[in-house]
Amino acid sequence: MKCKMNRNAAKVLKGWLESDGAEGKMVRVYVTEMHGNHAHYDVMLDTPTEHDEIVKTDKDIDVLLDAREDFLDGVWIQYFFVPQEGFAISNKSKGLPPQHH
Repeated sequence: MKCKMNRNAAKVLKGWLESDGAEGKMVRVYVTEMHGNHAHYDVMLDTPTEHDEIVKTDKDIDVLLDAREDFLDGVWIQYFFVPQEGFAISNKSKGLPPQHH
């Protein structure tokens, strides 16, 4: 499986990973809603399960992706400060443009 992120997302996620209570946790991208040919995504800190693939990114952050979920393969995690601050997670190989969170 593959996962990419922009520099802003890496900076925010590294902050999450360095915060109190994050010890032993990793970044997880997950599907929040399915709509036939596309999905909506979100991100959180979590611990690995037996179904996860640990995907290395070029930003030195490993990401947990549930290997059973095809819509997660190829996700692109972005973080924007304008027009509103938040994550935009998309998968160009699976349909719609990014959804802001």
